[in-house]
Amino acid sequence: MTTQPTDTLETFPNPKPERDFHIHMQIPEFTCLCPKTGQPDFATLILDYIPDRLCVELKSLKLYIWSYRNQGAFHEAVTNRILDDLVSALSPRFMRLTAKFYVRGGIFTNVEAEYRQENWQPLPRVELAAFAANSNTRD
Repeated sequence: MTTQPTDTLETFPNPKPERDFHIHMQIPEFTCLCPKTGQPDFATLILDYIPDRLCVELKSLKLYIWSYRNQGAFHEAVTNRILDDLVSALSPRFMRLTAKFYVRGGIFTNVEAEYRQENWQPLPRVELAAFAANSNTRD
């Protein structure tokens, strides 16, 4: 596998396709260029997804993200383009990309884009009661 930036996303088979499970990634070194000034924009990307048949391979994701380093793009456009590329490569059940751009001109920008597979509904979240440290009493 190359170590040069690339727009190719590699995948591997989901090891447990019969189960909904959540993959959470934080990518703190995203960089692109402001299309107006050419100055660098920096962001932390937060990727959350529930895979269907495929998962993204991490090194290819890193090189894909790196490919934006010299591209001019508005925050809203680049966030949606990355989500579209990931959805196209993976066809996940659910995916959310949050881009938290660092301050520019006194303004922080957060962009959140989401994809949901048609007819997919998440299972209800199970909330477990916290175990009380001094719960030595019986009813």
